Amino acid sequence: MAVQINPSILSADFARLADEAKAVEGADWLHVDVMDNHFVPNLTLGVPVVESLARATDTPLDCHLMIEDPDRWAPQYVEAGASSVTFHAEAAAAPVRLAREIRAKGARASMALKPATPVEPFEDLLPELDMILIMTVEPGFGGQAFLDIMLPKIRRTRELIAKHGLSLWLQVDGGVSAATVERCAEAGADVFVAGSAVYGADDPAEAVRALRASAEAATSRAAWARAHGGPRSEGGASAS
Repeated sequence: MAVQINPSILSADFARLADEAKAVEGADWLHVDVMDNHFVPNLTLGVPVVESLARATDTPLDCHLMIEDPDRWAPQYVEAGASSVTFHAEAAAAPVRLAREIRAKGARASMALKPATPVEPFEDLLPELDMILIMTVEPGFGGQAFLDIMLPKIRRTRELIAKHGLSLWLQVDGGVSAATVERCAEAGADVFVAGSAVYGADDPAEAVRALRASAEAATSRAAWARAHGGPRSEGGASAS
């Protein structure tokens, strides 16, 4: 178990992505939001950009696919260089098969849930995953306000992970900042996506360090983490 900070390039300068990746080299992952203007009402980037970004940084890429038909497209993002690929439960036709295909290609498999999608129907699927993402805003746009009503869902997800004795990462994405990261950590999250809180700061690397410190402090106070020996820091990227 470790606290991990994943800066989201959705809030970065798209004209300077290689430089923006270097600005957060102390982060564990670089979070890449892929949107298709169908599953969500926004259009961002695709496979060619991920290929270029993978060549430009040593920080592993965490690709979050907010797209239709991830069963077709997700494996291509692994081939493009992503070390973790997240598909949405609401979009996947065969989530178990897809998770297994992503893993077979050498990446971590993750599944995301929109705010209105309950986690409980997917309990039996959790052992097929390496990470589950609880969206704390409606997917589609950066800079949205954190939805506090998602905190009980994070807690329930952590309880399901503990119930089955899984080493599943629990990621949160949306409105994560200095003001909200501690609440997420206390509720059970251990992987934190932060966009504007990092790239909107004067020093993005320092913002990553500050978020990590706050999350680790909150985790050390959390009952769920004490039961597992407390938090530890990755201290950099880890794709294993």
